[in-house]
Formats: sequence, structure tokens, C-alpha cells
Amino acid sequence: MKEIICLHVGQAGCQIGHACWELFCLEHGIQPDGTLLSLNCSINKSDQSILTFFEDIGYKYTPRMLYIDLETTVLDEVRTGTYRQLFHPDRIISGKEDAASNYARGYFTIGKELINHVLDQIRRIANQCHSLQGFIIFHSFGGGTGSGFTSLLMENLNIDYSKKTHIEFAIFPSPKLSTIITEPYNTILNTHIGLEYADCVFIVDNEALWDICTNLLNIKQANFININRLISQVISNITAGSRFKDGNTIDFIEFQTNLVPFPRIHFPLVSYAPIYSIEKSYHEQNDTQTLTQDLFHRNNQMVKVEPSRGKYMSIAIIYRGSISPIDINHTINKLKNDRKISFVDWCPNGFKIGYTTNPPIYVPGGDLAPVKYSAVSLANSTALVDAWARINYKFDLMYSKRAFVHWYISEGMEENEFNEARENLAALEQDYIEAGHDSIRLNSLRSSLLNQE
Repeated sequence: MKEIICLHVGQAGCQIGHACWELFCLEHGIQPDGTLLSLNCSINKSDQSILTFFEDIGYKYTPRMLYIDLETTVLDEVRTGTYRQLFHPDRIISGKEDAASNYARGYFTIGKELINHVLDQIRRIANQCHSLQGFIIFHSFGGGTGSGFTSLLMENLNIDYSKKTHIEFAIFPSPKLSTIITEPYNTILNTHIGLEYADCVFIVDNEALWDICTNLLNIKQANFININRLISQVISNITAGSRFKDGNTIDFIEFQTNLVPFPRIHFPLVSYAPIYSIEKSYHEQNDTQTLTQDLFHRNNQMVKVEPSRGKYMSIAIIYRGSISPIDINHTINKLKNDRKISFVDWCPNGFKIGYTTNPPIYVPGGDLAPVKYSAVSLANSTALVDAWARINYKFDLMYSKRAFVHWYISEGMEENEFNEARENLAALEQDYIEAGHDSIRLNSLRSSLLNQE
């Protein structure tokens, strides 16, 4: 069994984590106190794939995870909530004061006080694993803890677990919607570190998620509970291949192999389908072809970029439910022949397909309508260059006046670190541009060589 450890960092990471573990428990028949439902006891005891994310301690199951936040407000809700008996008390770690939306506080001052305790708990969980496969880190780019402490954690994980896979689920800054003024600084400083240590980063942004809740689910005033439950369905589909051993599943490590053509370009765009409210579900068609077409519709995309402005480098689609492999192959071939999506010339085989026969399960009283099939698309596209250009522009506007920089310097940062991070992000922007035009250069080089001969 290849175990995976989940690390939930900061307010966003912990709130997403709570929605995920609620859904995982429903899918595996685990009650809020960690015991198995009597109906599922024999099934789950024989299916060892549950141990990928859960640890069997004899009389109950407990998640292989850590909740980490530099202040206690969010984690106190976990300690007193419905699932308080599910989590090991030592794996809910909180500090005494928050990072105040300051990367430097999460990385240098407040974070340094907590990092050794966190690493000790990670070692304890890792020592109980038979074959640790890697880590999933949940966080936001914009928050002080989500950016600063995550960077510190990633550096230390690379020292102790350099051969393991490190995958992130991250909240990317929205184009217009933001509650943090220093978000561009935090994002670029965190990405500067993550480019070296993260293997693959799945990104979503709150503005796209809010639009999905408003336009597709008819929620007039969406809140973070609505958004986090939507994200948890995406994460459930992505991790289904590790948690259920049936169908043609995509293993954890296959993501980076099939989605990341170059080490630095490891930020796939996420789309999910179907997204129906209960009122609409009775009037919607839910077959493989409709499902797949919806994945490439901009309304189902969870990052605010225009996909038609770029080309795809790789796409992984994961289906759930009793979908026929023949239908999947027919749908993908039709998608290729219709030429509705454009791949870079140097990647002729752009699709990786996985499926599990376990149907999606929805939280009772949730927003999404129960359906028999679902699918998630993870697409590495050059269109993401617009998102990086947008955050770089915002960074430049503030940094040209050195606005808010003194708060970072007072926590132990040097101003030169801003310059290094910005240069690295400018290089990343250029990497995306070159990836989209590489084949033209190669073809011209090849033709010139042929002419010389």
C-alpha cells in the first residue's frame, strides 16, 4: 500500500481540508467518530485502498493528515465540530498569533517557532507508513501562512523526503476579487520557492468558483462552505485512483509524469463536470460526450483565464461512474477530430485518461445534484501565462513605490529577495511563451539544416 500524507496549511488549506475529509468519510462509509458503518464493514476491511489516506488504528480510522495554522480560530472550529473525534488531537497544530497576511511572518518569525513541531508530527505519521508515496499540500498563494509557512515547510520536506512526490492544491489570486492587499507579494514569493520544490500544483481561484456557484448552481449569496465543497468534489475525483482500486485509475505519481512537460511548467488548470443544481438536473443530459464537452467550457473552468488564447501541452481526464471505456475512446477521438481544442505541435498524444467505477457521492444538503457520472480535467495550457502576467503586473505596481515592503523587511526579509522572486516569475512567464512557440523554432531549424545538406 502506498500511503499519502495530507498537509492543510493556513485558513484556506484547513477549510478545504475539512470539506475534503467530510466527503472522503462519506465515500468510504466512515462515521464522524472514525468507526465504519456496519453495512460497509466487510467491504472496507477487504479493500486496503482505504489505507492510502486513512490509518487503521484497530477500532477506528483516522486520517493521515496535519492541520497547521499560525492562529487558532479556524482550528478551534475543527476541535469542536462534528468530526472532532475523527482527527488525532496532536495532528491539529496551531500557533498563538497569525501571519497577518505577511509572507515574512509565516516564513521567518512566527513560522520558525512552529516548524520543528510540525516536522516531528510528519515524521511520526511517515514512520507508520509502509511505503510513503508523497504529500499533498493544501494552501492559498495569497495568505501569510498559506504562502510563507508553506514555503518554509516545502524547503524542509525537500531535505527529509526529497525522493517523495510533492503535489499542491492551491488557491490562486483572482483577477478582481481579493481580500488581501499584499496578495501579489505573497504569491510571487511563494511561487519562487515552489518552482523548485513542488512537483505539480493544481490551481483554482475564488472568482471563478464564485461565478460557478452563481451561474451554474443558482446560489445567490455563495459562501466559503459552498466553494470548499465544490473544491472537495474535484479533489475527490483526482484522488479516486489512489483510494479505489477499480477501473483504469491514474496513480498519484502519474500526474507529474503525464502533466508536466518541463519541471517549471507544473500548474495545470482544473475543470469539473457536471455542475448542476438539483432543480436543473432533471432536464440535463448526463452522458460521456456531454460530460467531456462541458470540461472544456470556460464556465466549468476554475481559473479565470481564456483557454482559446493558448494551446494545451497535456490533458488528464478522470471519469467516475460506470462509464464504458469504448464510450470514452469514442468521445476523445471525436474531440480530437473536431479540432475544438488546440495542442502544441510538439505533443501529438495529448490525452491521459483514467476512470474508476465508483460513482461520485455528494454531501447531504449540498449544492450539487447527485449524478451517476462525473469527470475532472487537469490541463496544462500555455493560456496560464495571462494569469502570471496579471499577478506580475500587480506586483510591479506596488513594488515600484516600495509599498508595504517595510513590513516584510521588519520581519527579517531582505529587499533583494523581492527582486530575485520577481525575476524568477518573469522567467516563468517567458517559459510559457516559449513552450507555445517551440515547435515553430524547431521546424525552422530543421528546414535550415536540410537546406544546408
